[in-house]
Amino acid sequence: MKDKFDWQIEGKSSLIDLKFKDVWSYRDLLWLLVRRDFVSFYKQTILGPLWFFIQPLLTTVMFTFVFGKLGGFKTDGLPQPLFYMAGITAWNYFADCLTKTSTVFKDNANIFGKVYFPRLIMPLSIVMSNLVKFGVQMILFMLMIAYYVIIKNENCIPNYYILLFPVLIILMAILGLGMGMIISALTTKYRDLSFLVTFGVQLLMYATTVVYPLSTVKSEFSWMVKLNPMTSIIETFRYGFLGNATFSWSSLAYTSSFAFIVLFLGIIIFNKVERTFVDTI
Repeated sequence: MKDKFDWQIEGKSSLIDLKFKDVWSYRDLLWLLVRRDFVSFYKQTILGPLWFFIQPLLTTVMFTFVFGKLGGFKTDGLPQPLFYMAGITAWNYFADCLTKTSTVFKDNANIFGKVYFPRLIMPLSIVMSNLVKFGVQMILFMLMIAYYVIIKNENCIPNYYILLFPVLIILMAILGLGMGMIISALTTKYRDLSFLVTFGVQLLMYATTVVYPLSTVKSEFSWMVKLNPMTSIIETFRYGFLGNATFSWSSLAYTSSFAFIVLFLGIIIFNKVERTFVDTI
């Protein structure tokens, strides 16, 4: 005789279920995690949030000296510090989202194994907490623009393409989130990937127009640089804020398509792995 039960609990969520309703229900947890990431990272540092300013400033000085002065890299007629600061600011946000999201399963295995909440909360909190750092660095970047325009009388005035700035933020977040979730899911079985992420992100930066403008890339190699989805984002970022870069609607459309495809794949893989990763992590 077949047993009958009053209640039967079983998983019915699909791989492409974004669980927006669950994420919204746990929005308080999302804000707590954002606050935790911000406070814990700088809690025992002497300079605290000042590192938000120090890191891009020191990197800009180093890039200006190495690539601008020693290497003689052209910057499309833009002041070298401004040129490098623009690339560094945009790249840092994407890179931070990617590297920190790529270790979500490994870093939170104990929590995931004990308490239920939408797992997507964790990578989302990383993207949002990095947005705080990005906002602070944008203030520094805007102050630098004002200095060169008002004090130095440089012709690097923002134009109406600056209105694409929110779109660029979303694209960087989606790219970092999608790629990070894919890598995080893969590292539950292939641990070696976690060692390659930081190194790989550094190499990827040199395949992006962070330290050189797209206009100076030789024609036989330009297609390789254009394939990098971050290239059009950084070029559009510079074009909108500094008024000089290689802007292309088709390249931006390619990046947008690439970003949403990566996000879609990332969600599918993330949802699949989250069901069983506790047994393999």
